[in-house]
Amino acid sequence: MAPSIAIPAASAEPGRSSEEALRRRNEELERELKKSLEREEKVKEELMRVWGRLRVAEEAEERLCCQLGELEAEAVEQVREYRAEILKLVEQLHYAQKLLPQPQGSSFSTND
Repeated sequence: MAPSIAIPAASAEPGRSSEEALRRRNEELERELKKSLEREEKVKEELMRVWGRLRVAEEAEERLCCQLGELEAEAVEQVREYRAEILKLVEQLHYAQKLLPQPQGSSFSTND
């Protein structure tokens, strides 16, 4: 035997009133639930948009890091090339100085 709920039957009017109040409360709760579900859906959509933007930003960061690494490697190579060129020029200057006659004192003759 199923349990039954006893509802006091004081009068026909109060029963309808409480039944109507329950119906209104139920409708109000359903409206609140619907609004809550709509807000939840909007939040999910916004989350998906933010997640998409985050993914794009992460990919851009990876590309920038890769480009930065390439530029750093290129800069290091240029520094090595410039240094080698400077050393070569210093060596040439040193060799040229050896080829030039060295002045022997400051013996300038003046013809007056």
